[in-house]
Amino acid sequence: MVYYILFNDVESGMRLYNLLKEAKISVTIAPTPREASKCCGISLLFKNKEDIPFIQECIESNSIEINRIFETESKINPKRDKFC
Repeated sequence: MVYYILFNDVESGMRLYNLLKEAKISVTIAPTPREASKCCGISLLFKNKEDIPFIQECIESNSIEINRIFETESKINPKRDKFC
């Protein structure tokens, strides 16, 4: 499973991204999956479910607005853009 944090605006996503990186949480900026939302084009992708309580605390303590955390099966193709 992978988890996407969805936002209503890019600024909120970038604020949370910087805070989580500073806290050494493994997170990546990713396009928002179409099945999750048609709102803001970015989301934050993370794979460790155990990080959710810390991430939620970070969101609340820094008054960052999110749309939701979306859980889905990983559809990331590790061979994408590899030609050999």
